[in-house]
Amino acid sequence: SAIDACKSSNGGCSAKAECRRTTPGNRVCVCNAGYTGDGIVCIEINPCLENNGGCDRNAECTQTGPNQAICNCLKGYSGDGKRCTYISLCSQNNGGCSEFAICNDTELTERTCTCKHNYIGDGFKCRGNILQELLRNSNTSRFYFQLEALSIRDIAGPGPFTLFVPHADVLNSDPRVKDWIAKGVMAQVLRYHMVGCASLLYNDLTTITNVTSLQGDPIHISYSQNSLILNNKAEIILSDAVGTNGVIHVINQILVP
Repeated sequence: SAIDACKSSNGGCSAKAECRRTTPGNRVCVCNAGYTGDGIVCIEINPCLENNGGCDRNAECTQTGPNQAICNCLKGYSGDGKRCTYISLCSQNNGGCSEFAICNDTELTERTCTCKHNYIGDGFKCRGNILQELLRNSNTSRFYFQLEALSIRDIAGPGPFTLFVPHADVLNSDPRVKDWIAKGVMAQVLRYHMVGCASLLYNDLTTITNVTSLQGDPIHISYSQNSLILNNKAEIILSDAVGTNGVIHVINQILVP
């Protein structure tokens, strides 16, 4: 009978090849699917070596087997790997910047936050003038509405100003407020909580004993046991809310001239 050239050790072909009998005693070696070579030597085909394996240019091609690969979009891109599109950080939620900031995509997975004109801050927190800041904070918004009701616009200017703002709960609950409004003296009371020509931070206040209010009367300041007390009565409970034209401190009582 004819000699089978493929009978022993795959006919001398590669283990990754098929031995095919041709004429008696002869054979050819054919590399399996996913491999390339002359049949004696068969090498795994890496599809990533040509045309990035059919992946998008902003994707990574990873060989998973003979002539098999997967495509994964690079960081900063989204898609199925065959098509990848750039993800703009600023397109979602202003990139995590403040609502008063401008978000700029600088490079992949990077962006900058810059406070808009007339705002100050680091871009993640941006603050406007002290009138705007009064309104934005629930502790101080009551004071803002009192100013608006009486058309007091002193602190809308360039300043700088220092405000001692009675906490909203105090302004809401103190029975004297209605009385002062009825008597037409509320504007004086409110102006007594404002200091012009100076933006005095908490640390500055610990070193001075008197400031003059926009109402005209002085406010006495004392510092003891890590507390700042105004007129021996009102304590500063929240401090150093800095705006573009001054600073706000919240106090726990109304100051009376």
